[in-house]
Amino acid sequence: MICAVIWGTTWYAITWQLGTVEPIVSVVWRFGLAAIILFTVCLATRRPIRLNRRQHMAAVGQGAFVFAVSYAFVYAAEGRINSAVVAVVFAALAFLNLVLFRFVARQAASRASWMGAGLGLIGVLVLSGAEIMGAELGRGALIGFGFALIAVFSSAIGNLYAWKGQVEGAPVLSQTAWAMAYGTAMLVVFGLATGVHWSVDLSAGYLLSLLYLSVFGSVVAFVIYFWVARARGYALASYISALTPPIAILVSVVFEHARFGWPAVVGLLLVIGGQVLMIRAPKVSAA
Repeated sequence: MICAVIWGTTWYAITWQLGTVEPIVSVVWRFGLAAIILFTVCLATRRPIRLNRRQHMAAVGQGAFVFAVSYAFVYAAEGRINSAVVAVVFAALAFLNLVLFRFVARQAASRASWMGAGLGLIGVLVLSGAEIMGAELGRGALIGFGFALIAVFSSAIGNLYAWKGQVEGAPVLSQTAWAMAYGTAMLVVFGLATGVHWSVDLSAGYLLSLLYLSVFGSVVAFVIYFWVARARGYALASYISALTPPIAILVSVVFEHARFGWPAVVGLLLVIGGQVLMIRAPKVSAA
């Protein structure tokens, strides 16, 4: 629930990042700051920072797909389509994780897990149906939708690398810190190669959103997410992506004065029902 509340508000916070600063640069500032914070926490609490070669390779993959590719396309997508549509696309993450971990990691999931993920996906589609139907699907919107699809597929692949780090015995804090650092470094190289304009918006809105996205949206939420994933499986953890749109809608109601009818209530009930099934489902096991 902590992850859902945080990520349910980050969709709105990301819109504060769009404007004068290029999206790639904003992602660099966000995860660069988050990596520094995580390394500092590890040092302050005397937690191990060093990883072996295999653990570093897993962190490289996790950083590339979760923090570099995925979020670069998330920011690019939100510059073209409504954030609610991006949230709907990410509701497929639980399904993608079930499929990938079944065929790549040979982990079997219970029927309740599949049903829960399905209910969540249907619930989010109903919940945000008005947003999708009301969107103008022009060329820019279709490109944005494609970017969102790339982002969610990239996140699913990144979860596999996070799991590989877990198998190799990497601590969750240090692995996440290194993954964020690697992802940030990759984006810096990409930005330098493509000639992006490096800048910082010193307005209060941009700096506050950067702080919130770095500390809560990255450090707190991702550490909890990967901790839950290790304890209960990545399918259950990724179901957070189905819980965030209802919270994002509440944020929209409060800050943007949006209005939603009975479909939102039906969708919310489906999402909650799916969450109950996912929690009650047995933990995934090797096939």
